[in-house]
Amino acid sequence: MDSKIIKYISNNKVLSIATCVDNQPYCAICFYVFDIENKVLIFLSDNVTRHISEALKNKQVAGTITTKVTTVAKIQGIQFTGEFINPDKLQANIFYEKYYEKFPFAKAKPSPIWGIKLTSIKMTDNTLGFGKKLLWEEK
Repeated sequence: MDSKIIKYISNNKVLSIATCVDNQPYCAICFYVFDIENKVLIFLSDNVTRHISEALKNKQVAGTITTKVTTVAKIQGIQFTGEFINPDKLQANIFYEKYYEKFPFAKAKPSPIWGIKLTSIKMTDNTLGFGKKLLWEEK
């Protein structure tokens, strides 16, 4: 994975996740942390939410990570695909440790933890030139 992609994902904290069940798409926004080594986005969300109930039915998800910009020349953002992870107890403990390290305030409202194993990324980075794309795909 290109170091620019890793840096961008690591320096941000909000993702959108898109699910689809019965040809009905749905999106949600969540705070996340990035497990660089395993290429997993880790986030909290109640298991009664629509996006979680749908991701449990169809593990193939997509999403975006972007930041607010004031000029076209500074646009940066990521579109990704991945596989939703419903972690077992051991993996959940590892996820919680990583998540709470970045967001300790989240302990105040305990919630189930989830992951997205990234399978592909397209990053637009106009700071490298207008319309510049960086691509990555899990092999």
